[in-house]
Amino acid sequence: MSSPIRKTFNPVALARLAQVTALALTATLVGCQSTSHVPDSESIRAHNLAARNKQKPIILTQKPAQPPQDVWERIRQGYKLQEGLGVNPRIEQQRLWFASNPSFLEGAGDRGSLYIHYIVERLEERDMPLELALLPAIESAYNPMAYSRSHAVGLWQFVPATGRYYNLRQTNMYDGRRDITASTNAALDYLTRLHDMFNGDWLLALAAYNAGEGTVSRAIERNERLGLPTDYWNLPLPQETRDYVPKLLALSQVVLTPEAYGVNLNPIANEPYFEVVEINDRLDLSRVAELAQIDEDELVQLNPAYKKRVTVDGPQQLLVPTAKAQLLTNSLSNMKPEELLSLKPKQRVFEEVASQAPAAITVKRSYRVRPGDNLTSIARANKVDVKDLQHWNNLSGKSLKTGQTLVMQDTSASNSDSDSDKKTTQYKVQKGDTLFLVAKRFNVEMQHLKRWNPRSGHALKPGQTLTVYLPH
Repeated sequence: MSSPIRKTFNPVALARLAQVTALALTATLVGCQSTSHVPDSESIRAHNLAARNKQKPIILTQKPAQPPQDVWERIRQGYKLQEGLGVNPRIEQQRLWFASNPSFLEGAGDRGSLYIHYIVERLEERDMPLELALLPAIESAYNPMAYSRSHAVGLWQFVPATGRYYNLRQTNMYDGRRDITASTNAALDYLTRLHDMFNGDWLLALAAYNAGEGTVSRAIERNERLGLPTDYWNLPLPQETRDYVPKLLALSQVVLTPEAYGVNLNPIANEPYFEVVEINDRLDLSRVAELAQIDEDELVQLNPAYKKRVTVDGPQQLLVPTAKAQLLTNSLSNMKPEELLSLKPKQRVFEEVASQAPAAITVKRSYRVRPGDNLTSIARANKVDVKDLQHWNNLSGKSLKTGQTLVMQDTSASNSDSDSDKKTTQYKVQKGDTLFLVAKRFNVEMQHLKRWNPRSGHALKPGQTLTVYLPH
C-alpha cells in the first residue's frame, strides 16, 4: 500500500543494484532461445539469486535539478513500485527472459517512441507511477494495431465491453480502443479506479487490470477466511496474473539499466511527438499526409483508430507530428471550400460501409451444465474461448453450478469473401518489418494478417515465415 509521504528513488542507487543483479544473471543466459512474446512461468525456470545479492534500493527525497532530455530517464526518475521488492524469484524469472531477448524491448521501444511522451505526461498529471508507461509494452508490445484472441485491441488491450464502459466508441469505421489519446486516458481512469478500490495498492490494481476486480477480490476474501496474507504475492491468482505484475516490475528494472542486460534502448526526446489538429470535415488520411508532407504510414500510426483511413465516426481531430502540425493547420484554414473537396474520401467508401451492414450474423445457442463440467472442458468441446464464454455469460470467475444454462455465440461473416478461394503466398520477414508494414505491402488488412498467422506474435522476427492470402 502506498505511503502518505511521497518518496523518490535515487536512480543511481537503483542502477547500481540492477547492474549487480544483471551480472549475476549473465551466467544463466547462455543457450536461452529467443521468442516473440513474453513467456508464462512454465517457459523458463526461476533463478533464485537471494544468496548472491541482498542489497536493497536506497531511498532519498531530493529530485534532480534539471529535467532529463531522454524520456527513458524521465520514466526512471518517476519509479514508485520498486520499494520493498528485495530479491524476488518471480521477478527474476521474468527479468531473465527480457535479458535473453533484448530485441523485444528494443522493438517495443521503437514503436512506442511516438506515444510514450504523451503517456508519461498524463501519468505525471495524475501522480501515478511512471512504471505504468511500460504497461503497453507488456500488453501490446506498443503496437496500436495489436489484436488478441480474446478480442482485446490497441496499446492498452481493451476488450469490447470494457472499452464501451469507458466511452471508447467502436464502429465499422472507428475503434476508440486504438485511439492513442482516448484509450490512454481510459486506461488511466480504469487503473485509478482499481487503485482506489484496492486501498491504494498498485500491485493489486495491476492484477485486477489483468484478471478483473472480481477475481482479485475473491482471492483476497479467500485468504482472509484462512488467515493468510492478502498482499499480491500471496494471493491464489490465475497463472497469467501471477506472471503479469512480475513482468512489469522486471521490465522496469531492465529499463533502469538496459546496458547491464545487453539491451540497446534508443533515446526518445523528452518533448511531445505529436499535436492535436482540429478538423471540421471527413478527410482521407492519405490526402492529408500529402498536403502536410507527412509520411502516410506515420500518420496512420498516430491515428490507428480510423480503420478505413478516413476520419469518420471519431473525434473531429487528427494527431500530427509536431513539426508538421502548424503547416497542416495553416493549409486547412487557408483552403477554399472547393479545394477541401480534394481531401475528402471518395463517396464509394461510405456506400461500401452502408452495404456491409450488418457485417456479421450472430447465432446464439445454449448449454446446460452437467456434473463434472468446468469452463475449460465446455469451451474446448464447443470450440470457443474460455474468456468469450465468461463474457457471454457475465461470469467473473470459473465456478459453475450443475443445471446452470450457458449462452454461446457463433459469429460468421455475412458476405462470401472467404480465405479459401484466395491465392496464398509465403513471405519471409525481413529486419525492421512489422505486421502493419507487411499488411500494407500486400494490400491486406492487418487484422486479417494476424488471423492468418495466429502464432506470429506482436513482434516479428527476421526469417519468420508469414502466410498471406492475396486479394483478387
